[in-house]
Amino acid sequence: MIDDETKVKALGRLRRIEGQVQGIQRMVEEEKYCVDILLQLTAVEGAVEQVQRLLLGRHIESCVADAIRSGNTRDRQKKVDELLEVFSRFSGR
Repeated sequence: MIDDETKVKALGRLRRIEGQVQGIQRMVEEEKYCVDILLQLTAVEGAVEQVQRLLLGRHIESCVADAIRSGNTRDRQKKVDELLEVFSRFSGR
């Protein structure tokens, strides 16, 4: 579950990313220098990764920790499997 603090942080960062992407769209429309556009795209990628880390950290702190504390083997294994899938996707870049 996403708590209010995480939600506010994630939405704020996503709104900034939205503004960055709109700026990049303008750069493309105005035929700005390709390297400048590429650098801005890299900045957006970094910002998206920050949101991913924020949400992953919250997931581990709440959902995964709760499943481990519950003592329910099935729930715990489900969360471990989810984390392995997420880490696999992150490393597959």
